[in-house]
Amino acid sequence: MIIVCGHFPEGTRVYTEAEVAGESRGQWYVRQIHGSANIEGASWFHVLTGHLSHQIEHHLFPDLPARRYPEIAPRIRELCERHGLPYNTGSFAEQYGSVLMRNLRLALPSRAVEAAPA
Repeated sequence: MIIVCGHFPEGTRVYTEAEVAGESRGQWYVRQIHGSANIEGASWFHVLTGHLSHQIEHHLFPDLPARRYPEIAPRIRELCERHGLPYNTGSFAEQYGSVLMRNLRLALPSRAVEAAPA
């Protein structure tokens, strides 16, 4: 559930291979921010998740020891705000509910398909 809530809530983005072809290092970092989400909780919650509740920081700095993610999270959030980038975060219930709603929305036929002439 932690991994699902860190990758699939509303607001996360999936890129095609064509979109990432030839991306710069800076574009790679932006993609990591767009493609992941955090789950808020008490310090014990983060420990129980192996700090993977800080999925944004994990994607940006995969080689950093996980116990350091809570330390850098406020700085990453401030950088995102300063540069107009999303910092997708919410409680476990909010993120899980968002995943369920996104899956439901994607599972239903789109209206564009229904309105297409036969």
